[in-house]
Amino acid sequence: MSDVADVQKEIVDDFAMFSDWSERYQYLIDLAKALPVFPEELKCEANLLKGCQSQVFVHFAPRQDRLEIQAISDSSIVSGLISLVLRVYNGLSMADVIATEPSFIDGIGLSKNLSITRKNGLAALVARIKAEAALRVG
Repeated sequence: MSDVADVQKEIVDDFAMFSDWSERYQYLIDLAKALPVFPEELKCEANLLKGCQSQVFVHFAPRQDRLEIQAISDSSIVSGLISLVLRVYNGLSMADVIATEPSFIDGIGLSKNLSITRKNGLAALVARIKAEAALRVG
């Protein structure tokens, strides 16, 4: 779990380099551009995340005891947020996914600087990831 804590600290440190939220939003947009391509065939109703104002698709591909996650949004800022969430949760064991709280959200000030709809969508994504891991814990 210390690796996960280190990743979250790195995210907080990355955002600390920026002096204002316009720069941080630009960084989120840049992160969105670096997301892997999300296959068109996975953009279906079954993968559509409920609770988001933007369209968000999330697909899970468990590999042994690890949760592999792909996700994308039609919004650049939301895709940047997805990138951060994937950085924390992608590839973790199911138990670590369930146990990991996204402390980076408060650490970089997202709670205070996101619109209510984006906060709700971010919470819905994290909840969906944790629920998927919980389904797969034997």
